[in-house]
Amino acid sequence: MDDGIFKGLKVLDCASFIAAPAAATVLSDFGADVIKIEPPGAGDPYRNLPNLPGYPRSEHNYAWMMESRNKRSLALDLAKPEGKEVLRKLVAEADVFITNFPPPVRARLGITYADLAPLNERLIYASFTGYGERGAEADKPGFDSNAWWARSGMMDLVRADEESTPARSVAGMGDHPCAMALYGAIVTALYKRERSGKGSEVKSNLMANGIWSSSVLAQAKLVGAEFQERRPRERALNAVANHYRCRDGRWLILSLLNEERQWPTLTRCLGREDLTNDPRFATKPDRHARSIELIAIFDEIFATRDLAEWRKALDGNGLVFGVVGILDDIPNDQQMIENEVLVPFENNTIMTINSPIWVEGSTKTRPRLPPAVGEHSDEVLRGAGYDDAAIRALRAAGAVG
Repeated sequence: MDDGIFKGLKVLDCASFIAAPAAATVLSDFGADVIKIEPPGAGDPYRNLPNLPGYPRSEHNYAWMMESRNKRSLALDLAKPEGKEVLRKLVAEADVFITNFPPPVRARLGITYADLAPLNERLIYASFTGYGERGAEADKPGFDSNAWWARSGMMDLVRADEESTPARSVAGMGDHPCAMALYGAIVTALYKRERSGKGSEVKSNLMANGIWSSSVLAQAKLVGAEFQERRPRERALNAVANHYRCRDGRWLILSLLNEERQWPTLTRCLGREDLTNDPRFATKPDRHARSIELIAIFDEIFATRDLAEWRKALDGNGLVFGVVGILDDIPNDQQMIENEVLVPFENNTIMTINSPIWVEGSTKTRPRLPPAVGEHSDEVLRGAGYDDAAIRALRAAGAVG
């Protein structure tokens, strides 16, 4: 076993909020040394997310724990010449530089690819934006709720039916998939560097990832497909690919794509073998033609038992179904724990969510709790060659916190 695939890789996380910093988190999970660059004082504004209205209250900064585990914090004011010079010195020795600052901000701070690439020919410059870097919206800031969720059509598509209001997203639901795209771009560029010896710029954005996520129906629209109305659950076209409420209020979803073979098994598991050869539902076309009637029957059946009872009845029979999970399920989900989807922080009993990639024969870093603002400033600066007097001078100038 090794100490991590990216041991020795130096990464500068000069980004904020979720998507771009989370890509750096995945690199850190595989051993990269990630330096989080954030403003002195309050730091990355994402640290304040749990204090916003509507977010869960906790003694722990759960948002920061997720995105900044394993990282070292350097509090650096990039608006000051001294801060810019520190960054340039770090860039000269770095492997990866990640930013999601809007293009005008990058230009003002002197951290564009054109600014930094001449300092290090092996640098991978990872750029993340809301809407891409060309066109009228290139400078427009974006969050996953608008640039990923709303712009892609998903906010409209996943509503219960055409009469329902567009569906709201939840925090980070687009940012984390986007982080994996940016991570993939960085790793691809690192592979390219192995072959060429040269660094390069890689890019991704919320809008592109959003349309990629909704691409099945988006592609249908691009080829002029004819769309049907969005029907409510009770009027779905296929009863065996639908969700049902159990006696205890929990939901499960059936996903029987091979229904001709699985129909008799389903009726047996439901305790309704009489339905197997019921002339109304005997064939697949019959079941689809009478889907509303069959859904009503299933609604009555599923309402007779709790979710746990239905899981026991349906499991082990080759039927594809899923539990509509709720957050209360997660802490004790043994399947997640046994597969290291949930892992404990180093020297701590608190669990966190692992990045969704494993490489056989390579260890992942045991998650370390995230840093306070500037917790590692002195350490990072000394590693870059600054002595104590130089560090005091940077603090006196207000460039370092």
